[in-house]
Amino acid sequence: MITLSGISKEFRVYRRDAGFKNAIRSFVHRKVTIVPALTDISFSIGDGEMVGYIGPNGAGKSTTIKIMCGILTPDKGSCVINGRTPWLERQAHVGEIGVVFGQRSQLWWDIPVGDSMALLGDIYGMSKPAVRDSLDELSQILELEDLLKTPTRQLSLGQRMRCEIAAALLHRPKTLFLDEPTIGLDAVSKLAVRAFIKKINAERGTTVILTTHDMQDIDALTERILLIGKGRLLLDGRLSEIKQRYVRVKSLVAYYSGAEIPTLPEGFTAVASQPGRIEVAFDSDAIPLPAAIRLLSERMVLTDLSVNETTVDDMVVSLYEDMRL
Repeated sequence: MITLSGISKEFRVYRRDAGFKNAIRSFVHRKVTIVPALTDISFSIGDGEMVGYIGPNGAGKSTTIKIMCGILTPDKGSCVINGRTPWLERQAHVGEIGVVFGQRSQLWWDIPVGDSMALLGDIYGMSKPAVRDSLDELSQILELEDLLKTPTRQLSLGQRMRCEIAAALLHRPKTLFLDEPTIGLDAVSKLAVRAFIKKINAERGTTVILTTHDMQDIDALTERILLIGKGRLLLDGRLSEIKQRYVRVKSLVAYYSGAEIPTLPEGFTAVASQPGRIEVAFDSDAIPLPAAIRLLSERMVLTDLSVNETTVDDMVVSLYEDMRL
């Protein structure tokens, strides 16, 4: 169980104007700006939940994750994860969590990945058979066999990210924090990683908190999203409910028989047309999809039809606009 209550965090940022004189002056008088990173963040996540934590750059996502990992201490508020306060009981806490930061590595740069895994096993107090069994399972699913003998510095970004996920799960943590876990992965690897995350959630009951700008990850993995903006929690809801509000039919592409372009019903606008094919836009709130298809079929002999809906990315853009982010 994860419970955050009234978490706030500020950072002191030192600023100065460009130039040598200003650099000298800053030694005597430093301009300090207080930047509120988080303001009164409160939410709860149950055991075994997979939650998407989204927001624009600089919203406070990574700061929240670092507090939940015990890396940062908040200025005020409480955070309890599996019965512990992360920054007060850090050693016991990190033994039950796994963390993947897309821009940082927990693997040693100049040694083979397999040696890094063995060292991590020692750090977590795992026996050698336990490390071997866990690594065999992870290697099979994430296809790491050929990578374990390769130094980390020689891996591509996508290969390294697969190894980072394996390293975070080596000790079978109860809670997994993923910050941009599929960055740099190709389409096939992304699908494999998503399937793997779903599997450990289903089989081990691992709680997963996912922060990413790849909304396909959010759509594929989570049922609940938390939206943060300017350091404040703005929304906590089911992804399906948010989709019902924001995902709309953008257009229909109708294929018809005949050379003449048909006259469209009222409420429809031609986006593009050519003989035998026309793309039309309409307000799906005013005209439901079944009614739209019926109205078009009354004006033309349909041979095929495709629907263009707003994507998850479009939905999030609309959500950000509504929240003025």
